[in-house]
Amino acid sequence: MTRLSVNINKIATLRNARGGNMPDVQKVAKDCERFGAQGITVHPRPDERHIRYKDVELLKPLITTEFNIEGNPIPKFIELVLKYKPHQVTLVPDDPGQLTSDHGWDTIKHKDFLIDTIARFKEAGIRTSIFVDPDPKMVEHAKITGTDRVELYTESYASGFASDKKKAVAPFVEAAKVAREVGLGLNAGHDLNLENLRFFVRSIPWIDEVSIGHALICEALYLGLENTIKLYLRELRG
Repeated sequence: MTRLSVNINKIATLRNARGGNMPDVQKVAKDCERFGAQGITVHPRPDERHIRYKDVELLKPLITTEFNIEGNPIPKFIELVLKYKPHQVTLVPDDPGQLTSDHGWDTIKHKDFLIDTIARFKEAGIRTSIFVDPDPKMVEHAKITGTDRVELYTESYASGFASDKKKAVAPFVEAAKVAREVGLGLNAGHDLNLENLRFFVRSIPWIDEVSIGHALICEALYLGLENTIKLYLRELRG
């Protein structure tokens, strides 16, 4: 079954809005695991507008499932990941002031940078993943970088799902086939939710992991966090 990693950035956003420690990011991470999540994802940005670098330090000894740190591999981020050694690092080409992730890597243009960066993480025993658009060429060249996995950026699938879900998922199926052919593991994330998740994983049943944050936290406002996580796990089981 595809594993569920819960991105807790939005919990940190809520905490930071008022200062103090409510909600408690560490407690929420442990609760997500207790409710069935198979991993915890954080995305510390340089401005620390949600997850702070200090959060990574506090979360590392608490998480007993899989810890995934994602972000733009600027020197400060690389230093953080190498210090705390999560199970997985996901490289995302964010611009400094970007509201949210909105594109994948050009694995041809940035090949040399990715090769050097990924080598540092793999030497430290950290599994690597590269955020990519559903472009078979980008996936094929990701293999050259030495990464273990690619994470398909699923915003275009989510936005096209309501009008034509088969058309929306088609490029992802093709990119996923290339990943399997070249021997890359496969993750996916961005705007996946309870409405569109099951069709996605049924179309690509060999996905290793989905990382879901914004939609899951929004749905939890109405359904409760424990119930929402269980509903996502049900969708993944199909």
